This record gives sequence, C-alpha cells and structure tokens, in this order.
Amino acid sequence: MPHKVVPMQPRKKIALVAHDNKKQDLFEWTKFNRDLLAEHELFATGTTGSVLEQQLDLEITKLESGPLGGDQQIGAKISAGEIDFVIFFWDPLETLSHDPDIKALLRIAVVWNIPVACDRASADFMISSPLMSGSYQRLIPDYSSYRSRLSASAG
Repeated sequence: MPHKVVPMQPRKKIALVAHDNKKQDLFEWTKFNRDLLAEHELFATGTTGSVLEQQLDLEITKLESGPLGGDQQIGAKISAGEIDFVIFFWDPLETLSHDPDIKALLRIAVVWNIPVACDRASADFMISSPLMSGSYQRLIPDYSSYRSRLSASAG
C-alpha cells in the first residue's frame, strides 16, 4: 500500500488519558514534564483533564470521561487529524466495562500511525525525543484505494 506524508508541526496535539489505577502516575509524570507539555496543545478525558488543568496551570481541552465516550472522541480526533500523540496510562490488570472503546482507540492510533505511550517509561522516552520539538513527517497508508473499493461495493 502506498503512503502519504502528513506533517506534524513542532507544537504537537497531545491526548492525555489514564485509567483510575494509573491516574496518579499520569499526574506525577505530567508535573515532572510540565514545561515540555506547555509547548504543546493538550487534550484529556473526563476529570483527568480538570485535575491536570489545575495542577499544571495549563489550558487543556477536556473531553468526556472514557466510559462516556471520551476514548471514542480521541479516536475521532485522530481520524480527523486533530491528535498527533497519545499518552495513555492504562491498567493491563483491570478489566473495564469500556475495554472495547480502549482497544478501538489503540487500533485507530495504529491505523493513522500515531505514537502511543502506554506507561511512564515509554512516555519518558517519547517526550524527550528530539522529534517532539520539531517538525516530523509522519507516514500514513494511503487509504484512497480502500475507500474506492468501499464506494464501488456500496453502489
């Protein structure tokens, strides 16, 4: 499948998400990385966004909580090209009622070649990368032939 180049600007659009058992990790991580995060546009689900906005004194676009559709809102923003990077501290040991939404979010991030950090270590490595502060030419599959097949079969 051919690829298209989608440029990411130096100011990234970052989604911040955490399951209940991982919220404290996310809060500590964002406090430590506050100055780096301040250089980017931030989005968060549910009460996580409100808490982060207060703790960091940064503007955060707040979406619904995960179980109420926040994960799906982030997925929609990824598909629309409105999210460049996802930091999602999820709890692999807890089964949650909205697990299908979580899997869908992770899947859509891979479909659109969006970097995803699922724990503190990967988030540390990614945010400290020189690619975070510069432009980046993200390659995504060119889905135009796939879309054409769908249109032809619908007609």
